[in-house]
Amino acid sequence: MAGDASTLPLKDAPIGGAGAGARRLSGERTSVLSRTSAEERVAALTLLVIVLCSILVVVLAAERPSGLSPTTHVGFFPHWMAGPLGGIWPSLTRNVTALKFLFTGAIVVMYVAYVVGLSYVPRLRARWAIGAILAVHVIFFLAPPLALTDVFNYINYGRMEIVHHLNPYTTIPILEPHNDPSYTLSNWHQLLSPYGPLFTILTFAVVPIGVVASFWVLKGLLAAASLLTIFLVWKCARLLGRDPVTAIVLVGLNPVVLVWGLGGDHNDFLMVLFLVLGFYLLLRARARSGGSQAAEGDGSWSGAGVAERLRGWLLPLSAFEIGAGAAFVTATAIKASGAILIPVVLAGLLRTPRRLAQVLLGMALATIVVAAVSLIAFGPNIPQLSSQSKLVTNVSWPNLLGLAIGSGGESETLHHVLSGVLVVSVLLCCVQAWRRRSSITASGWAGVTLLVTLSWVLPWYVLWVLPMAALSKSRRLRTVALVLSAYMIIAWSPASGTLWNALDFHPEKTRLGRLNQRAVKELLN
Repeated sequence: MAGDASTLPLKDAPIGGAGAGARRLSGERTSVLSRTSAEERVAALTLLVIVLCSILVVVLAAERPSGLSPTTHVGFFPHWMAGPLGGIWPSLTRNVTALKFLFTGAIVVMYVAYVVGLSYVPRLRARWAIGAILAVHVIFFLAPPLALTDVFNYINYGRMEIVHHLNPYTTIPILEPHNDPSYTLSNWHQLLSPYGPLFTILTFAVVPIGVVASFWVLKGLLAAASLLTIFLVWKCARLLGRDPVTAIVLVGLNPVVLVWGLGGDHNDFLMVLFLVLGFYLLLRARARSGGSQAAEGDGSWSGAGVAERLRGWLLPLSAFEIGAGAAFVTATAIKASGAILIPVVLAGLLRTPRRLAQVLLGMALATIVVAAVSLIAFGPNIPQLSSQSKLVTNVSWPNLLGLAIGSGGESETLHHVLSGVLVVSVLLCCVQAWRRRSSITASGWAGVTLLVTLSWVLPWYVLWVLPMAALSKSRRLRTVALVLSAYMIIAWSPASGTLWNALDFHPEKTRLGRLNQRAVKELLN
């Protein structure tokens, strides 16, 4: 009969009977396990490659004086600067070209492993990715100052104030005593300090321990800031329902950030730490309220009187949102680049006036504190950004655009046009944040726009984009972040000069290129 239960299994029974079906299921299960095991091996291999290449990069730079560590020169590479990995490879080639290609090759291999790892590492347990991140941070903490380092400029500006009583916001370093040990190690001798007041005050704190100890303390502080940022990225990813392993790998194992950022000991890690802290506190506040539209919309713009609305927006106080506002201002007080995200963050809160009011309160309180501290330390003076804003790197996108349109590089007119493009782009990012009631993705795009319109762009600036790309739903934003990272490797690796010569690409030889090079040299000497 059609309804006979004994006939039903026959319709789906595999050829060969039930035993054959069991064998097929077992085979499929074995195939899946085999595929999973292969993916885990690939993931583990990518992590191992990144760690080993990191060791190679540091050992190459630490072995002897070379262009890989620009603060060194023939006859000057003290052991305290080389670090514990210095001098362990005495047979290393002395051929400058070979060194450049070894260093560049290691970075390229790291990047390939990094990109592959983004797809496969989530197959591993989280502790593998965390272990690799911790390992590379220790390795680059032990490194000598790598290319494009500013760490001795940080130390020198601090010593100007504490040792020589010269305000770094009003006095250029060349006017300080030249026998100061940090003067000979620094290079921006004609540049007033462009660093934010909070960071400059931080450099004051390390002056009493001397130049050598200051160097290692700042290295440790910046490495710790990087690890804290990665930890906050993990926490944010969990709150957003994203894969936290992929997020921390994207931020914590990027070769550009590791080599030029951690290796170069740059203060961008502190700025980004407070930016990510701001986003984390906003996410915590939203999670605490339940994340519902009703909860977020509490305290609308219309309805009750002005006094009642203000009371509803401000009371009770929200420590998370006040803290978020303070964090964004703190980031800007460390490095001015962080300010570009503030309007985007505020736009994302416009539809939730209570949250907006709390964040603005935090920003106002932090601004008052920063202004008071800065006034005490530096008087009515602020970081000098005008000189640096006029500088142009040969491989910046604006300079490449200027070359492409036949002007020989970034002209003053093109600079003004791109500044306008940046303003319009940030406004569009504000609109995106307002529509989505979230500023993470829009902030990432604001960072991208800043990178591609900035005249003086350096490789580790890609760090400004990575945390937002890691936390965003936008695959396009992550792709752009990876493309920018790849371009930085092509443009800034030690072997890049050979590539430019092969392509007969010499932007420094145009009329504008020579003027730009002269401007840089004037500030360096």
